[in-house]
Amino acid sequence: MNSNPPRPRSGRRNLVGAALLILASPAATLDAQPAYQDIDAPPHLYRTRTPSDPFTRLKGKLESGEIPLETASEKAFLTSLLRALDIPVSSQMLVFSTTSLQLSLISPRNPRALYFNDELYLGYVPGGRIEIVSLDPELGGVYYIFDIPTSSRPLRVERSERCMNCHAGEETGYVPGIVIKSVMPGPGGGSLFSYRAGVSGHGVPFADRFGGWHVTGRHGLTNHWGNLTGRLVNGELVRTENPPGTRYNPDRYPVPTSDLLPQLLHEHQGGFVNRLVEAGYRVRTALHSGKGLLNPEQLLELEEQARLVSRYLLFADEVPLPAGGVAGDVVFQEDFRRHRKAAPGDLSLKDFDLRTRLFRHRCSYMIYTPLFAGLPSPLKGRILELLRDALADTPADSAKATRAEPSLGAHLPVPERHAIRAILKATLPDLPAGW
Repeated sequence: MNSNPPRPRSGRRNLVGAALLILASPAATLDAQPAYQDIDAPPHLYRTRTPSDPFTRLKGKLESGEIPLETASEKAFLTSLLRALDIPVSSQMLVFSTTSLQLSLISPRNPRALYFNDELYLGYVPGGRIEIVSLDPELGGVYYIFDIPTSSRPLRVERSERCMNCHAGEETGYVPGIVIKSVMPGPGGGSLFSYRAGVSGHGVPFADRFGGWHVTGRHGLTNHWGNLTGRLVNGELVRTENPPGTRYNPDRYPVPTSDLLPQLLHEHQGGFVNRLVEAGYRVRTALHSGKGLLNPEQLLELEEQARLVSRYLLFADEVPLPAGGVAGDVVFQEDFRRHRKAAPGDLSLKDFDLRTRLFRHRCSYMIYTPLFAGLPSPLKGRILELLRDALADTPADSAKATRAEPSLGAHLPVPERHAIRAILKATLPDLPAGW
């Protein structure tokens, strides 16, 4: 850890002022309006439609005991629930800032643990409740919270409205998405100020990440804000090291790690989810208002959203890994690759690089998720056309590329384009003509 990491851009001159600004910001955003119809209006009907996300499909079996769960201890219950949801315990990330619905329980002495797979996110606070974010192909995030049951108290799951205060607000584009906070926590975990409000994805600089998070594993990052608490003294920040495992008991959690690699993938997935869900809501609203037809202005918006998603899928703005790369927890790597889709030659979008970038083949594995498959047909079709053209030997839009808007696929060497194209042709159904 660099002993002198950079100060956050938002609070370079007056950290007290920055802290006050962050505390005031929720009220300041209440009047902000999305650029499309409300999520509860047609065609979305977020709160009145029956979701088809993976947790909703399993909820009844979990509550009835048809899927058995351990109740001997919190840790045993958590481990069995993760196993039932096919979420690897090796994905564990520990957060000690009070950036959650259960903020009164979270502190450097009692971090919150997060776990995830491609479609599900689970939060656990020792002594608290289980939080779930489950992704519906059209609705986006569906939020649940429940007590850890005992032998005398059955599991009862409730859909959480309070989660929507953050998960469907300004930070997610006013759609039900994923919130990834990076803050400077005080000695007790309360946020002094934030680094990256409303921004998510693999393009976020490392210098703006991990504030309030524990970071373990071998890596060359020296300018992030993980493993630190702070105090404001006369308007200046005084930092204190908070090494993982020193102020809390690691035995309370299924594994002792908060590895950097799961955090990098979690960031990538959060950016994907937020972009896909917002794009889907925008285009569904336009199609609904035009009874299935899009006017010229709406067609331009569809094109803009399709290009934004395509750039993200191809990692066009990915922040390079530090010199020497990242090791990544071996157990997590094995768990992550367990469901890989392989093309001839054993090529896969889940093949890691970890030297200069996350993946060997830079097209997101999240393209296989129901969230992508459930996009409105005109949007999904246009994205696949853009990907096809970007992966050609000469990207189709290269003649129109500018410094401000480079060609899609220009960052990918021709052999990598060939490999990605071969993988998608072998593993992704419903590709348009010309693939």
